[in-house]
Amino acid sequence: MKQALPKPLKRSALRLALGRLYYVNKRRLSWYLSSTRFATERSQQQLPHMHMQHGTPMLRELSGVDMTLQRNKMASLKIAAACIDGVILKPGETFSFWRMVGKPSLRRGFKVGFVLKNGKLAEDVGGGLCQMTNLIYWMTIHTDLEVVERWRHGFDVFPDAGRTQPFASGATCAYNYIDLQIRNPTTDTYQLNVWQKNDWLRGAWRCSAPQKKRYEIFEMNHEIRPEWWGGYSRHNELWRRARDAVTAAPLGEEFITANHAIMMYEPLLPAPAPEDVSA
Repeated sequence: MKQALPKPLKRSALRLALGRLYYVNKRRLSWYLSSTRFATERSQQQLPHMHMQHGTPMLRELSGVDMTLQRNKMASLKIAAACIDGVILKPGETFSFWRMVGKPSLRRGFKVGFVLKNGKLAEDVGGGLCQMTNLIYWMTIHTDLEVVERWRHGFDVFPDAGRTQPFASGATCAYNYIDLQIRNPTTDTYQLNVWQKNDWLRGAWRCSAPQKKRYEIFEMNHEIRPEWWGGYSRHNELWRRARDAVTAAPLGEEFITANHAIMMYEPLLPAPAPEDVSA
């Protein structure tokens, strides 16, 4: 758990562009050469058994963030949802977020939203789609599905005001090399639904068979540490507690992942102002 984080590097725009080009094409090549059976089938008819559902608000009042960018995010999420909603995940198949959504572009209707680049807020086409990967990841770790690729957020950008889930319980994304991939290791068929309702993004995992286990997600070993280079880092572990879906009998606890992030805000409360004793 004691992992020191290196000081964030400042790379040139050319270096970043060339690196992205390399990894994007490397991923495309792997899609064609991989023996992985990726999910492609979609159905409007929902499978009968609900295993997990969740929703998150798409509009948040964030300091220094233009609300226009958040409304643009809603438009991009709507397009991405239309690409994914109803996908069938058969036994042995793998769901890939970017294989289903494709490259975000203005031509396809995606809008400019805010993204996180090197710990700072920036703007890019399709910005904000990580809200969907966050949602899908959170739902998935409440099921028997297996997360085979997930990238944690490397920066902790905002304080915990209003947080309802453990720190770092989401999954970031960037086309197409930072992906979220989920495999179905069971003998049952799953279905992913994602949709918008009012200002909320909602999702659900449904299945052909009743749920055998129910999961509770919790964190352990949460820690905020000063780093040698002057900043702060935040760490935790995500675990889940399983119970029998019918009897609620405990079935044990299971480690999910460890998270490490550089904090982009001051974690310490300011010192109180000295009392005026001049009177």
